[in-house]
Amino acid sequence: MRQLFTRAKSLSLAATVLILTASGSGASAQQQNEPTLQTVPVPAAASSAFGTANAVATQPSLDLDPAPAVTAATLTQLVARQPQAEEVSSEINCLAGAVYFEARNETLDGQLAVARVVVARSRSGRFPDSYCGVVYQPSQFSFIHGGAMPVINHASAGWHRALAIAEIAHDGSWQSPVEGAMFFHSARISPRWHRQRVARIDNHVFYR
Repeated sequence: MRQLFTRAKSLSLAATVLILTASGSGASAQQQNEPTLQTVPVPAAASSAFGTANAVATQPSLDLDPAPAVTAATLTQLVARQPQAEEVSSEINCLAGAVYFEARNETLDGQLAVARVVVARSRSGRFPDSYCGVVYQPSQFSFIHGGAMPVINHASAGWHRALAIAEIAHDGSWQSPVEGAMFFHSARISPRWHRQRVARIDNHVFYR
């Protein structure tokens, strides 16, 4: 009986799922899938144009200092109103790095969608439980080379936007149309996944 249990447990952990992600440079990634867990119901996909800020019900699970509450009528305004911190935690840096390399040339909705996937993964129990763990998980994001990110121009407007989006995604202060999605791939490919498609935003297609 113990041998059968051990074998069953090993088989349940052996399943793998392919995930492809892409930025303007054609970045790709793979991920290992843990046993399927039941997910909390999330709002259905909606338009990317929100009239007012719509907070996500979940609270940040990482041990980061909460940012001051910021409200805005549009995502563009919310990004512009994000305070620039003198010091940024390593976790927010990792989350912003994923946004920067995966979607910095996309709309703010597209950048937020990518960030919310990283957040969702970190809280799912199926992936590492930190943003850095998700981003640096082997074979996940192809912009990671040798366990490190490429050099970032920290003085660029693109990086400052990525930081603002990372804070918004972490705080859950703006609802993305892809809430609950944990997978995405480039719109240029068709991997024929047997997953629930949530939405396409800019150059990515998102799935639960």
